[in-house]
Amino acid sequence: MSRILLADDDTELTGMLREYLGAEGFAVETAADGAEALEKARAGPFDLLVLDVMMPRVNGFDVLRALRAEGSRLPVLMLTARGDDVDSVVGLELGADDYLPKPCNPRVLAARVRAVLRRAGPEAGAVAEGGAAPGGSGSGSPALEVGDLVILTGARRVTVGGVEVALTSTEYAVLEVLVRGAGEAVAKAALSERALGRRLTAHDRSLDMHVSALRRKLGPLPDGTERIVTVRGTGYQYVRQ
Repeated sequence: MSRILLADDDTELTGMLREYLGAEGFAVETAADGAEALEKARAGPFDLLVLDVMMPRVNGFDVLRALRAEGSRLPVLMLTARGDDVDSVVGLELGADDYLPKPCNPRVLAARVRAVLRRAGPEAGAVAEGGAAPGGSGSGSPALEVGDLVILTGARRVTVGGVEVALTSTEYAVLEVLVRGAGEAVAKAALSERALGRRLTAHDRSLDMHVSALRRKLGPLPDGTERIVTVRGTGYQYVRQ
């Protein structure tokens, strides 16, 4: 049973969502403010954090910022104010795996939770505490190699030039799809369905933000050019040298 930490100061909403998600087979624990959410997330283990942006004491952005600064790869689904694109973009820039505007339909939330958990894989609870995933360094895991980039798919680990790069579960999913099609353009719609587990919708910038994060974390190719290029009118391509 996947363990979910639901952080929101709206106690009526969290009570309703906790009941619904519980009926869907999740074990849900709640936090009423950002400080409590940070304390519980650190103590863990949880498989996913559903995190509201606007909370007393410590806001959701600062909770997420603190977790990522500590090296936590705990998957995070942020709840943002409806129509506030700034909140969703900032959350993704800080390392959120996905976002959902409030008020949200419980069925949609459950579907998003499952999608994030699928991307995170069975080791999500282990890396949530900042430790290594089962399998150690990933020895023996099937590998995808393109130039200096290596993906150990079994351990879901990525190295560039022999140095491990910490990615969120969603960043990893996007990168794996692009690398499997290295040298060819992957349409945004296909990338969204294969990596994010949902159809691409109008004005949804999450995919673009995850690609931007990958460019920043992976750095350029050895010759200084971009690893992931935008193919105008189509999508993205991981460059094969």
